[in-house]
Amino acid sequence: MAEAPDYAGRDLESMSFARNYHRWILDLFAPHLGRRLVEVGAGTGSFSELLLARGADSLTLVEPSPEMHRRLVERLRGAGGATRLRIYNDTFAGAAPRLAAGERPDSVIYVNVLEHVEDDVAELRVVREVLARGGRLFLFVPAFNWLYGSFDRQVGHHRRYTRRGLVAKCESAGLKVVRAVYFDAAGVLPWWVKYRLLRSEKMEPAAVKFYDDFCVPVVRRVEAFVPPPLGKNVLLVAEKV
Repeated sequence: MAEAPDYAGRDLESMSFARNYHRWILDLFAPHLGRRLVEVGAGTGSFSELLLARGADSLTLVEPSPEMHRRLVERLRGAGGATRLRIYNDTFAGAAPRLAAGERPDSVIYVNVLEHVEDDVAELRVVREVLARGGRLFLFVPAFNWLYGSFDRQVGHHRRYTRRGLVAKCESAGLKVVRAVYFDAAGVLPWWVKYRLLRSEKMEPAAVKFYDDFCVPVVRRVEAFVPPPLGKNVLLVAEKV
């Protein structure tokens, strides 16, 4: 993965307020997660803390940005507990030989990361090589190129995805898709207005926290009963067979 632009750090700071949002993602991943986890593009560790709290035999965090890596190490120093915690300042491709040489991971997780990778199919093929047989890939990515706007350009997104397109890329990399769903239908219109119509380049922490506190709990309950035909994101789980 190419190193994220400097702005990515501010993006991660804003999303650190989205605790309910991150728990929702993790709860959908949870039935498929193994015990030897790798989180790619861990940033400042918001999602990593939830993974640690859930418990695992090992958690390896991969973060290419030197500044984000420094903050990640500071945030999680001594936080591993019974979980073996490793933190690499590298891309996934760079860390792959070390991961493959040791105890191969059974779960590799990308939350809002794959869209930053220029050659995403090549990245998925490296994931397949590193995973243990029966291991799984977990993806959470932005949806629909017609939602691609000023903010996506600002933070270095190469693309947004459709569910069908993401499934096809995983299958072309030799992975079997277990689950692929759209996520957060209620976020589609606000995103389009803010980042396509108004061309905003900012994600304000206060707005993120408001949506997380008051909207996410409602949207989550609705989507648990009525899977949405579209959403602001795609969530996918795929398996190495």
